[in-house]
Amino acid sequence: MTKVKPFKKLLKYKKESAGRSHGKITVRHRGGGHKKQYRLIDFKRLQFINIPAKVETIEYDPNRSGLIARIVYKNGARSYILAPHQLKVNDEIITAEKAPLQLGNRMILENIPTGTFVYNIETIPKQGGRLARSAGNYAQLMAKEGKYAQLLMPSKEIRLVLNKCFASIGQVSNPQIGTRKLRKAGQNRWRGIRPTVRGSAMNPVDHPHGGGEGRSPIGLKHPKTPWGKPALGKKTRKKKYSDRLIIKRRKR
Repeated sequence: MTKVKPFKKLLKYKKESAGRSHGKITVRHRGGGHKKQYRLIDFKRLQFINIPAKVETIEYDPNRSGLIARIVYKNGARSYILAPHQLKVNDEIITAEKAPLQLGNRMILENIPTGTFVYNIETIPKQGGRLARSAGNYAQLMAKEGKYAQLLMPSKEIRLVLNKCFASIGQVSNPQIGTRKLRKAGQNRWRGIRPTVRGSAMNPVDHPHGGGEGRSPIGLKHPKTPWGKPALGKKTRKKKYSDRLIIKRRKR
């Protein structure tokens, strides 16, 4: 990573809600956290299409798991993008419908060879990347049929995406994030994560799993949330328009 201060023109104030609405906790285990500013990431990269750009810095972003890269275009404009793994300072990248098969380049799926790893993939043309955006993630282009491309997603789901959608070549940076160890509990508090208490450690008035003498089993047909709704194994996905685009479901 390059040790520089973030680019001021690409920063934005970020309001923290601490998991509360009107002062009441609506999302548990959130709150506190270190003060931070939002980096404006260009997920589309269509503003300066066909204009080469040079990587100025590789930076840490407190708002996401992957690293980000600050690029400067030939016309002098700057933007932040999701940095692919092994991208280096002074590397040249470009966004075009047809571009060289090079790390960090962005082009439409129609012109990407099958078997290639891609990330920051659009689901609707020119909408901006929606899929495979967190640290170490990528999707593999499996096949092309008609106006659709088949992608093997990080969840091992096989999904259809329109050929005209843009995707970036490579894998999102910081793949070793899973091996990170916290030095102390306070590190989680810096990230805005508050402590989690097991339901079985509570009283019956506080949680369906609570109560009993000593260490007690759940004692129910199936686990429940604090509000008595089924948990762990209950299907939550309702019928969506994108169901027809899923060829093979992810493995449980």
